[in-house]
Amino acid sequence: MTLRERWNLQAAQAMEQDRLVALHRSRRRRRLLVVAGAAGVLLLWADAGVSWAIAPSDAAVRVNLVLVAVMLAIWIPVVIALNSATRGLASLPESHLDERQVAERFRVHTYANKVMRLILGCLAVFVMVATWTEGEKSQIPGAAVFLGVFALGLTHFLLPLLVAGWRMPDPPPDDDDRDGEQSGDQDGE
Repeated sequence: MTLRERWNLQAAQAMEQDRLVALHRSRRRRRLLVVAGAAGVLLLWADAGVSWAIAPSDAAVRVNLVLVAVMLAIWIPVVIALNSATRGLASLPESHLDERQVAERFRVHTYANKVMRLILGCLAVFVMVATWTEGEKSQIPGAAVFLGVFALGLTHFLLPLLVAGWRMPDPPPDDDDRDGEQSGDQDGE
């Protein structure tokens, strides 16, 4: 067994464990997780904007470190909970998914691709407008470029997980729950 196969097998087994269930038990909670995850990504984009505005300076470095720390504090539980909720739909190889999961994965990636194209278009327009007035004298600090590319990569990497978490429906109620509700309704009549 190769290292990659062992890694994929271990990842598949980890996705089957219920982690942070209280955070993703219902569709509403999963959508709140997605909003929190999107806020974490926006913090990284804000970090790039701060670097563009005030870099190079000591204040920019301090702000960068604080924003990245807050982003990580948000992202670690969000990614763990959404991976647990989706059972690895966005991250596992297709060989570890069933047909329904593969079909949903294609839908998720298609929608995430559309959103990513919109983000890239908005980013291109923003950079063009922001540097238009200065012409050849316009300068973008290297830290802003690095953080912008990092934010773009993270957005591209995590967007399918966010879309999967947003789209995921609640599981159907258990048969025991339905039987209890029906017998309770009959008793009340």
